[in-house]
Amino acid sequence: MKRLYDEKEAWSVEERKSRQDRRLSRMVRLGYRKSASLKKMLDDHRIDPARIRTREDLEALPVTSREKLVEMEMRKPPYAGLENPDIAVDRIFTSPGPVYEPHLSETDYLWARAFFAAGIGPKDIALNAFSYHLVAAGLTFHNGLRKVGATVVPSGTSSSQIQVQLIHDLKVTAYVGTPSFLMSIIEKSREIGYDFKKDFRVKKACFAAEPLLPSLREKFEKEFGIRTFQMYGATEVGDVAYECKAKSGWHICEETIVEIVDPATGKNVEPGTLGEVVVTRLNDIFFLLRFGTGDLSRLVTKKCSCGRTSYRLAGIAGRIGDAVKVRGLFIAPSQLKLLSARFDNILLQAVVGRKGHEDVLTLRVDNSNTLVNTDKWKNNFKKIFKELCTVRIDVLEVVEKGGIKPDQKMIVDCRTW
Repeated sequence: MKRLYDEKEAWSVEERKSRQDRRLSRMVRLGYRKSASLKKMLDDHRIDPARIRTREDLEALPVTSREKLVEMEMRKPPYAGLENPDIAVDRIFTSPGPVYEPHLSETDYLWARAFFAAGIGPKDIALNAFSYHLVAAGLTFHNGLRKVGATVVPSGTSSSQIQVQLIHDLKVTAYVGTPSFLMSIIEKSREIGYDFKKDFRVKKACFAAEPLLPSLREKFEKEFGIRTFQMYGATEVGDVAYECKAKSGWHICEETIVEIVDPATGKNVEPGTLGEVVVTRLNDIFFLLRFGTGDLSRLVTKKCSCGRTSYRLAGIAGRIGDAVKVRGLFIAPSQLKLLSARFDNILLQAVVGRKGHEDVLTLRVDNSNTLVNTDKWKNNFKKIFKELCTVRIDVLEVVEKGGIKPDQKMIVDCRTW
């Protein structure tokens, strides 16, 4: 049985950098010819595309935050002019903002390296509990599972009771989803009368979209005998890093260039220093250079015992900026501003908390008119919120008039990890 997904994972640091630098140079030159927006950005900064030859040269370019990308796509939909018009796009995904993403292609290695590192293969039946509706997660995880030969149960966001039935009846061996949802499935199985460890065959779990708390990891592994692995990515750039069996950091994918930068300057920091994760996905379809994830991490350069030679991320230490993930999906101030405009510019604030292993979203609205307290208004508000932000409101709280100030943060994250 082979230890690595392909020979790229065993490249020396020097060979990997050389190959990625050459591919980056080609990407920038192609993007300059095909993308009016990239051409304008380089011209505005007086940068000759031939000057971008190495990852170090990327520092001459600005970091593009998610909020900035939303603004760019609003001005020039659907892809902010960053796409290659000569290449057919087989799928278009969306994420809250909205952000539109052209699917990279069926030949891309999206998530395959992560699943292989987790030991998932042809003998596995994998339950994919990520949404297949509009967002990239469901289908891209599905394709990654197929690339390693696994049989996929595309359960999506079905109820925990249906998930229990599928896992039991189909003899599922691997789970892909959020840790909180797996815990909900386990708790539901108990309610029904099952012993999850004895009555089910799930032995591997790959998590993304929310943090895996150490206490929850220990519970999965010790109480239920499930080997757990963390995966990290962003809808705008695909898979970024993944955990191997050594659990000593997240290996950076071969198809990405990851920088750890000072959020204030955009300059790279020394390995081991905390900074923002900035990603450039090497491809010929979507020329998004230096995407700022808003996540904070450190670069680990020490060799890993698994045999992979790529540098690693030391997990996620927190976030910068105002966008916040709730149940695996971002909520951004731009969305709340659109929501406010739909309701006569009502003052509002989203508060994200946590109950047990699950996120709780409270939406506070100012009692500025008599309709706010009616069931009809509340139900319509919740409906429009879900349409704009994808996630649902758990608690809608009406506060006394003037209780929300215009200069208050629109999103407050009260969770501790």
